[in-house]
Amino acid sequence: MASAPPALDTVVDALLADPISTDEIRTQAPSAPGLYAWWAPPAILPKLVGPAHPAVPDVRLLYVGLATKLRSRLVSNHLRRSGSSTLRRTLAGLLLDDQGYRTRWTDRVVLVDEDEVRLTEWMGTNLCVSWCEHPTPRDVEGDIIRALHPPLNVDHASGPVVDVIKAARRRYYDSAGPGR
Repeated sequence: MASAPPALDTVVDALLADPISTDEIRTQAPSAPGLYAWWAPPAILPKLVGPAHPAVPDVRLLYVGLATKLRSRLVSNHLRRSGSSTLRRTLAGLLLDDQGYRTRWTDRVVLVDEDEVRLTEWMGTNLCVSWCEHPTPRDVEGDIIRALHPPLNVDHASGPVVDVIKAARRRYYDSAGPGR
């Protein structure tokens, strides 16, 4: 008999565990399904204030996502390719002017190769991550986002920050020029 999925409080507690650096993901993140939370110091994207981490006072929550394989999602998507990461596309849109990121069309809008590398470096310098294993993360994702209020999430979110994020995503897509 399969064990019951973790309760929402257990998921929240795990996401609020001490986040790790991006360098540690390969060795510490499991290949199991679950949810993850990206964190940053308050000086990073200061207009998008997320909740403070309860034990690490110098980081704020930015984004919550789900994965069928946590390690793969975090390493192969979020730390490599803007074409398959909503987080990367959102960050690129928010940082387009400050970082001078450039985009191009493939089958979708992506950062040019050298800017993919620069964004990954920026994330490594400025972000950290925590996670929680969960057999069916989609079942609880909305409740977790509504409970934690990460500013970079649009789905399941509300408030004025949603318009800021939608505008940043539009800028990212528009920066590549007309689609093919």
